[in-house]
Amino acid sequence: MSVTPTVQDRPELRKVIQGPLGLTDTLVPDTRTEVPEPHAHACYRYEEDGERKTVDVTRQNPSWISTGGDMISTTRDLHTFVSALLGGRLLPAPLLAEMCEPHPKAGYCLGVFVQPGPDGKGTVITHNGGIAGGHAALLYSTPDGSTTLTAALNWVDDAGLSLGVPFQQATQRLVEEVFGDGRAAG
Repeated sequence: MSVTPTVQDRPELRKVIQGPLGLTDTLVPDTRTEVPEPHAHACYRYEEDGERKTVDVTRQNPSWISTGGDMISTTRDLHTFVSALLGGRLLPAPLLAEMCEPHPKAGYCLGVFVQPGPDGKGTVITHNGGIAGGHAALLYSTPDGSTTLTAALNWVDDAGLSLGVPFQQATQRLVEEVFGDGRAAG
């Protein structure tokens, strides 16, 4: 999907990040409900009168969640962004170091999580995101941005969490495959 920036896009975001990094497939949808083609469809599952129903929620106004989930991107653009961010192309070194310094009780930093790599070797920087029902993204990287794992998810909201454990196990296997065997730098 190639996105032509519109009046509703953020000019400073386009000038400082999107333009210099060539993020042509990333946009801020604001209150628009249209998703540029091609795209996956998002689903939401609920129960009504004892009957399980699934509806397409691809078209939604993401502004209700403010900045959480308020961008549309591709995995290629996510990879480019996180590689540039952690590779020092977007922030001065002291600010990047501060951004990646975890709060001792939460493991959360200024916009990212820092976690031990597989088998406790190295460090993995992560920030996953999504919007209630439908679309989500996974983003993992080495602290220097040289190795990344990005994924786009099309998922069904699962109130019973029957998919929670298998999803976490599959994600952990992916992280181990990409960052395991001492590959996670740190």
